[in-house]
Amino acid sequence: MSEYIFKLPDLGEGTVESEIAEWFIAVGDQVNEEDVVGTMMTDKAAVELSSPVSGKVVKLAGEPGDIVAVGAPLVVFETDAAPPAAPEPAPAAKDAGAATKQARPEQPAPAAEAEPAPQPHAATLDRKRVMTSPAIRRRAKELGVDLAAVPGSGPGGRITRTDFDRYIRRQAVAGIAPQAPSAAAPAATTTEVKVIGLRRIIAERMAAAKREIPHFAYVEEIDITELEALRKHLNGKRADPSERLTLLPFLGLALIRALRDFPQCNTTYDKERNVLLRHGAVHLGIATQTPDGLKVPVVRNAHALSMDALVSEIRRVSQAAKDNSAKKEELSGSTITITSLGKLGGIVSTPVINQPEVAIIGVNRAVERPVVVNGQVAVRLMMNLSSSFDHRFVDGYDAAAMIQSIKEMLEHPATIFLPQ
Repeated sequence: MSEYIFKLPDLGEGTVESEIAEWFIAVGDQVNEEDVVGTMMTDKAAVELSSPVSGKVVKLAGEPGDIVAVGAPLVVFETDAAPPAAPEPAPAAKDAGAATKQARPEQPAPAAEAEPAPQPHAATLDRKRVMTSPAIRRRAKELGVDLAAVPGSGPGGRITRTDFDRYIRRQAVAGIAPQAPSAAAPAATTTEVKVIGLRRIIAERMAAAKREIPHFAYVEEIDITELEALRKHLNGKRADPSERLTLLPFLGLALIRALRDFPQCNTTYDKERNVLLRHGAVHLGIATQTPDGLKVPVVRNAHALSMDALVSEIRRVSQAAKDNSAKKEELSGSTITITSLGKLGGIVSTPVINQPEVAIIGVNRAVERPVVVNGQVAVRLMMNLSSSFDHRFVDGYDAAAMIQSIKEMLEHPATIFLPQ
């Protein structure tokens, strides 16, 4: 028997440390090579790590929420096989020694002679081989679902959120819907919830955005009666309900056209160099609520897309963010963001700018209201746009003028499609 130390590999993009998001193994488990051992959270995404060897888990680096430096021990295995040659560890992060409960590098040493240890109470589970997201693994655990029984349609058989939901529905129809273990009514106690993983990253970014950016809010009401009529007309020609249009792609097209006249809003701020980068291309961020929290997947080169292509790409990147199949590059690099709470949109909101951008466009709920049109009271479908701008780089006049340009296009939707 020998001891093999699996060290945290370089997860790319200059990562020097990573947070433990979730373990799929425990001390004493018998693990096969390539079994998924856990998930590490970087600033961009959750990354699943697989075991490089087969063996028994004898030590873990820490608990979810703890920080581990690249090159530091992550899992210690007791193994019979000769371990593969480990690459030289990457330099540890500055101040890595101060990271919470961070494990310290140890030299591998032969295990002491002892009686053969009994096998763990459970053999290696097939579910460790299943490719899926941490959110789906949690749902499966809560519902008592064996993921090995769920067919996956993603790359390499990965189980997507759609796959998992479809499986649950089929089980329900068959009368064998899985149920979470029964429990007594919860006591009126206080529960501690660690701020880790994506929630920690969201908290840090929101705090930094509000601390560093002087937000300028601008709210305008828009009569979208004609736009809604056009949307319903176009949807009437679409046989597939999943392909039907929402208001979002119309807003996206109007925003793209407006940015040609207001390039200062299609800008990102490089704080390190104190430089504004005005982008010719529009990389549209779509704020998306997911089971893991708020993410902003990106529609690349949205300015070059037709209506149908924009609709398809918004749907694709949003779904990828929800089921954790989005690639790292699909979750960064936006130049301006649209955010919407849908039916929960309320009357007005004050969206937080997605750094390093300088503007964000927020959509509120559409409601029918009596308004005066040409001296007569009429029922019109009204919707507010609640937007925020970085007042350091976008003047109030320019912000208002851009929203007015979007308002004009949405109230006269034919103009969205006119050549420019």
